[in-house]
Amino acid sequence: MSSQSITVRVPGTSANCGPGFDSIGLACTIYNDLELTLLKEPGLSITVHGEGEENIPCDKRNIVWRSVRYLLGKAGRDKEYRGAVIRMRNHVPLSRGLGSSATAIVAGLKAANVLIGNRFSRRELLQFATEIEGHPDNVAPAIFGGFTVSTVTDGRVECFSFMPKSRLRLVVAVPDFPLSTRKARSVLPAQVPMKDAVQNIGKAAMMVAALCRGNDRFLHHVFDDALHQPYRARLIPGMYDVFAAARKAGALGASLSGAGPCLIAYALERRHCEEAVGKAMQDMFHRHGVRARIFTLDLDSRGAHIVNKNNH
Repeated sequence: MSSQSITVRVPGTSANCGPGFDSIGLACTIYNDLELTLLKEPGLSITVHGEGEENIPCDKRNIVWRSVRYLLGKAGRDKEYRGAVIRMRNHVPLSRGLGSSATAIVAGLKAANVLIGNRFSRRELLQFATEIEGHPDNVAPAIFGGFTVSTVTDGRVECFSFMPKSRLRLVVAVPDFPLSTRKARSVLPAQVPMKDAVQNIGKAAMMVAALCRGNDRFLHHVFDDALHQPYRARLIPGMYDVFAAARKAGALGASLSGAGPCLIAYALERRHCEEAVGKAMQDMFHRHGVRARIFTLDLDSRGAHIVNKNNH
């Protein structure tokens, strides 16, 4: 019996973008590829190349497989397809704050959806991905690309995606140690001061408005945060010094990428300062005893998309 395979490409993401805790995210030009073949008979073959190949489980615990099963269950096709061949080629670092779990979830959902005839819309895939991940800030940009602003009302997710008029380069410092989202969330307080909440609302709103209008002069202070970064700073040696070094080298600002430990600096393309910003961030991390890789990325505008489709 012939089978069909699909290869999808999903961008890495950065959530929060400073003040937009659990609500604002962006997609960037670093990608994971997934090739999926659905099988009628039971059996699971999973191979992983690249980032995380030593750590990612290659059995039923695999998040791609769990996401595939989730979508097939929603479509009532889980009895029809009971096995799969999964090949993952990963460039997104694992447990660093660049949305590696979100890329896996979205890849599994997108690929399975295509193979059953695109039963669900991207909005429905966003709902499923949020239900699996727990919050939409990483999965939304992985699906739609660009910057995304997401809200959840009575369990229903809504997402607005846009490409900013300001042309940005993203300079990402990737420390040589992982940090689990669970640990990064465990240090957050149950309540925050009113003035901190007000500050974040203002900065998050200003960020979105300035990016949409292309008014760069309003972007110089919008990446600061009072709700999560101050509490997570002790998990990342030298975090605020790295932020300051990035700014001094010409960046608009910097923030923790997702739950960390990656730090991301935002630079205007016309300033051509990304190389200097990356070196400054790397050097400052080194002064705090942390080795870090530097990625200079652009915004991804496509989100998850099909690379090729084959009949076997």
